[in-house]
Amino acid sequence: MSIGAVIFDFNGVLVDDEAVHFALFQEVLAEEGVVITERDYHERYLGYDDRACFLAAFTDAGELADCDRLDSLIARKAERYVEVAEQGLRYFPAAAEALDCISARWPVAICSGALRREIEYALRRLVRLDQISVIIAAEDTTKCKPDPDGYRRALAALRTGGRNARRHSTRERESPSHELNAADCLVVEDSLAGIQSAKGAGMRAVGIPNTYTTDELFDAGADAVITGLAMLTPQWISRQFDF
Repeated sequence: MSIGAVIFDFNGVLVDDEAVHFALFQEVLAEEGVVITERDYHERYLGYDDRACFLAAFTDAGELADCDRLDSLIARKAERYVEVAEQGLRYFPAAAEALDCISARWPVAICSGALRREIEYALRRLVRLDQISVIIAAEDTTKCKPDPDGYRRALAALRTGGRNARRHSTRERESPSHELNAADCLVVEDSLAGIQSAKGAGMRAVGIPNTYTTDELFDAGADAVITGLAMLTPQWISRQFDF
């Protein structure tokens, strides 16, 4: 068995903006008379996309939210996110370097509950959008982590070559992309729901303790935990997972 592709979660792994998303959810919900705490967010809503988060918060508050109301909330949060992002996004240390070295060896995908425009905006700011072969965003699935649907969709897209069919400078893939199996994919996640989603899709998962503890990530099913993206090199991945 050997790794054939690497799939990154986004918020909390590459972009250090989980606190921003919580603050914006809290802000928009407060305008609707719904209050959530940081503990609520981490224990109940983290891992949801915007739609599911807003819907769950309204349900928990005993309120109804139809599609039009949810669409309005999502749009308002997205507009505020851009305003905040324009003031400067924070990326985790070695995010750019990790994408550089990983994408030189394997196809790289993003699987996130964030909106596609937010993901692409942040990757452009990092000058790394062209290194990403596949993006599975909130618009691409109706199911949220820990459901494995997003990662299964990422695998299907990788099998077809993604939007960027890349040549890998270190070595050519050992098998064509259409032969890529779930077990050949390595997922990098910071959330418990994300780890569970990856494992549910049959993939291998590395946790990074930016949001939860090392023990919590292992308990969720992580195959390994790294202290930061600087550890995530092709050499480390091959030592850990190629056999």
